[in-house]
Amino acid sequence: MEGVPPVVARYVAGLEARDVDAIALTVAQDLAFVGATRKLSRPEFLAMLRALYAGFPDWRYEHDPPRADGDRVTIRWRQGGTHTGTFAFPGLEPVPPTGRAVRIPAQDFFYRVRGDAIVEIRPDPVPGGAPRGILEQIGVASPPL
Repeated sequence: MEGVPPVVARYVAGLEARDVDAIALTVAQDLAFVGATRKLSRPEFLAMLRALYAGFPDWRYEHDPPRADGDRVTIRWRQGGTHTGTFAFPGLEPVPPTGRAVRIPAQDFFYRVRGDAIVEIRPDPVPGGAPRGILEQIGVASPPL
């Protein structure tokens, strides 16, 4: 990950390990996760990841090499898993396991870094993209993201 801030490499490693505590060490206290229709704070973002990994214990990530430009990094992700656990997304009724395989299309995520922390995460709002596409694929009507 040449030219990419080390904090982004640690963040990617945390995602790939599904280690929310490690991810928490990479994001700023004032993190903004900016979805297509809703912005999540740091606690909400971390709760979303915990819910994701509980609902999809086999969730996995693949990515293209990160592209860095100053304090901004872009990563094209492909991700997915099988809904075998309860998905208790904050602010929604828990969704019992459906057994559905979820596949998110290739999607760019844009990160902004300040010092040694990620301060903004902004997924490209592609049709079927995360996080909304996860909820759509397990049958949540009118996902809030």
